[in-house]
Amino acid sequence: MSQTAEAGGGGRKATIKDVAKRAGVSPSAVTIAVHNKPGVSAGTKERILQAARELGWSPNQAAQSLSGRALHTVGLAIARPARMLGLEPFYMEFISGIESVLGQHSCSLLLRLVEPAEEIEVHREWWQGNRVNGSILVDLRVDDPRVPALSAIGLPAVVVGHPSLAGPFTSVWTDDAAATVEAVRYLAALGHRRIARVSGPEELGHSAIRTRAFSDTAQELGLSARTVVADFSADQGSRACRTLLLAAERPTAIVFDNDIMAVTALGVAAEFGLSVPHDLSLLAWDDSQLCQLTRPMLSAMRHDIFSFGADVTETLFDVMTHRKPTSHAAQIPSLVPRGSTAPPPRD
Repeated sequence: MSQTAEAGGGGRKATIKDVAKRAGVSPSAVTIAVHNKPGVSAGTKERILQAARELGWSPNQAAQSLSGRALHTVGLAIARPARMLGLEPFYMEFISGIESVLGQHSCSLLLRLVEPAEEIEVHREWWQGNRVNGSILVDLRVDDPRVPALSAIGLPAVVVGHPSLAGPFTSVWTDDAAATVEAVRYLAALGHRRIARVSGPEELGHSAIRTRAFSDTAQELGLSARTVVADFSADQGSRACRTLLLAAERPTAIVFDNDIMAVTALGVAAEFGLSVPHDLSLLAWDDSQLCQLTRPMLSAMRHDIFSFGADVTETLFDVMTHRKPTSHAAQIPSLVPRGSTAPPPRD
């Protein structure tokens, strides 16, 4: 029998009574054990704690002080190194948008940086321990294991990603395919015939969507196209750019899946003695202030990340309060041409 079924079925969270029943003790004995107070034997305490672990139950003082099911906390787990997250403009803007909505509802954000393998357990502990009322799921992967695992425990959540990745969850997404098509068509209109792209991790759902749109559009237009995989970091973005520029058929334009990698490409181009945009055009994703502080300023696919975070959070409140939420696309990223793109050099 599954843990969910033993806790009552239907995705219901385990209670102190469920733990007591499994351990064969009274609810008061569970309270004594989990708060490490005298009154139960060591063997009984271990049996109670084991039952609590198996059912995913933990006491939550903050939740105990609240009456009813008041909304108090939203969870967000991000699989990124702490140092890298601090340098990534996208998540800083996205979290700012989340906080703008949470402040209106007097709610808090519970943020955790995790390894990908840890995230299911983190969300499970938050939900079954009454630490959150719902969660925002980001960086969805193809056939993401979080979707079946977290829907099975009844976690109220919104997926930031295409509905094809979200399973039964409500989703809010940007149309990555349409934006990628626009970027490729723009470079083709400038006259580029050899283009490349530096992507994020290929297992990410939005990376796969962009890769497919990039390849299909290039093929449709008769362009030579290549994608090199990186991890959104400056270091791997630089390495990927060098790989492309060392190729026998060097691209004349490169699209980057975030702004950090595009910024570092300016330095790599200088290493090769190339002038941007006269020898090499660069186009970034996620138009942040970084793109406007460089020289030349970077052309970019712009979307309002702050408003996107706010939209996702408002949708999560619809989920948590059972207001019939609907999955929907946010604003499609739009092309902002600047000084880093131009017609290719003549052969």
